[in-house]
Amino acid sequence: MTVRSLQHVALAVPDAAIGRKFYTDFGLDAREDGKSVAMRCFGRDQDQVVLVEGPKKRLHHVCFGASPAGLAAAKARLENGGVRLLDAPNEAPGDGIWFRDPDGALVNIRVAEAAPWHDGKELVINYPNRFRRVATPGHPSRDMQVRPRRLSHVLRFTPDIDRQIDFYERLVGLKLSDRAQSIVAFMRSGEGDSDHHIMAFALSDRPGFHHASFEVGNIDELGVGGARMIDKGYRDGWGFGRHVIGSNFFHYIRDPWNSLAEYSCDIDHIPHGADWKATNYQPQDSLYVWGPKVPDDFIVNFEVAD
Repeated sequence: MTVRSLQHVALAVPDAAIGRKFYTDFGLDAREDGKSVAMRCFGRDQDQVVLVEGPKKRLHHVCFGASPAGLAAAKARLENGGVRLLDAPNEAPGDGIWFRDPDGALVNIRVAEAAPWHDGKELVINYPNRFRRVATPGHPSRDMQVRPRRLSHVLRFTPDIDRQIDFYERLVGLKLSDRAQSIVAFMRSGEGDSDHHIMAFALSDRPGFHHASFEVGNIDELGVGGARMIDKGYRDGWGFGRHVIGSNFFHYIRDPWNSLAEYSCDIDHIPHGADWKATNYQPQDSLYVWGPKVPDDFIVNFEVAD
């Protein structure tokens, strides 16, 4: 028994109001929650981004969901592995268990119901010589809403990818889906169906937060969302393109503190028990198969630069 979902990512930021505006413009809904601001995706009764006040932007914690049995099993593995359990922080209280991973990042695992993976709506697309949408225009309206459905994954910088893989596999219960040499590694939930990855690690001199990824309904929402954020004055991070590892379409937008938020759709899905073999990709496949040239600052750990 192990974790089965990514619940939310919490960021300490110098001004939660600025973060609230960014994520609201990105398409999330805000609510005040005591000392923090919680952002939720469309139709989700679940906090997906939590913003707490801090002297500068950094990862505050990551929260995973588990069944009651999965939480008990994770607690036992962590204690047997010599990991010290902590009290919940005052600025972001929550139940479950709290601990720090090898990079010092705060992690919370709590009991949570498994969230649905889709809204039941089928995307009808015409392909060459395959016409499923007929006598109906396929283009979106100019005023279409872009509302991310859920938090898909978080990518963090780490100075030791192998150490993080070992910790999260052996003690937390994630599974390695794929990696690209010593550049980046992608991990999925260990129980139930999962996106290709809910947590990923990229090599850097020090720990840091790179991006949170949010699933939208289709490529139109991804394209329109990215264009609107740029029109609102936010800096283009990278996109539109398609990844090799995970296969998802992407468009990244820089947040006010130089980390990234990603619009994503069509990520690989791995059912529980699937015969999925982790691949160690070559460096040229670590980022994308097509799209604009990778910006020079895309893999810069701005928390180190600061």
